[in-house]
Parts: sequence; C-alpha cells; structure tokens
Amino acid sequence: MVFETKTLEAKARQLLGDRGVSVVDIAELVIFLQKEYIPELTLETCVDSVNAVLTKREVHNTILTGIQLDILAEEDKLLQPLQSIVEGDEGLYGIDEVLALSIVNVYGSIGFTNYGYIDKVKPGILQRLNEKGGPRVHTFLDDIVGAIAAAAASRLAHSYSSEI
Repeated sequence: MVFETKTLEAKARQLLGDRGVSVVDIAELVIFLQKEYIPELTLETCVDSVNAVLTKREVHNTILTGIQLDILAEEDKLLQPLQSIVEGDEGLYGIDEVLALSIVNVYGSIGFTNYGYIDKVKPGILQRLNEKGGPRVHTFLDDIVGAIAAAAASRLAHSYSSEI
C-alpha cells in the first residue's frame, strides 16, 4: 500500500506539533544558518522554505520513523540494550544522525555542512530538544529538526546563489 503524499505530510506535521515543534521554530534555525549570507532574509521566507522541505516524501518518512522510535523509547518498548541507548541518547549511537541525513540529502552537499554545524551548536529549539532527563525522549527528533532546518537553509542558498 502506498500512501498519498498529502496524507504523509499531514501526519508528519501533526507529529512535529504534538512534540512541540512548529514551522516557525525551524524557520528560526534557518535564519540562524543563513543570516550571514543572505542579510535581507526574513522569517516569512524561511517559513516558506521549511514548508517546501516538509512537502518531500523522504522528509515525511524520516519524521514518522524517528518520532515513532522516540515514542517507543519513552514507553520503554525497545529491546535492550537499544532501549538504554536511545533513551539516554548515547554519544556513540549515530543512527539518529544517519536517519536525519536522508533529509539533508534532498538539497545537495551544502546541507551536510549546515547540518553538521547546527547539530554541534544546537541553537534555539534544538537546545530544548536535546535536554535530557524529562519524560520525553528526543534522540531522533532533535536531529530531524536540525536536518529540516539545514535542508531549508540549503534550499535558500541555492536560490540566492546567483545573487550572492
């Protein structure tokens, strides 16, 4: 069974919202990544770019998969030792980043540098999502949100490249 893109997109957006992530939160990360290169950049333009990224099937699949794994970890439903690894966001566990890279790939190699940078500094909502010890697990979500922002920033960089 193949689901319609609109159905997947609606579910992906719903899951992001249920986890406390808005398009504006992600757009603010895009501004953080691109303000030095596109000084006239507006939040509205960044929101448009994030919304464009959120129309991609690869993005829907990544959001659904990653958030489901986070939820299963919250519910203590993963097999050990995976449960402890995901629940604690173990530093040497890189599958969360690998999953997020499927989003970054959508807009080319500049996305990798954007993603690596934002994953390291964790500005804005990424800082909150990366906090440990609460009832929620965001091992996959923080990387997914960073990847969406990196892809949206890359999309803008490609569209503004002739002007820079």
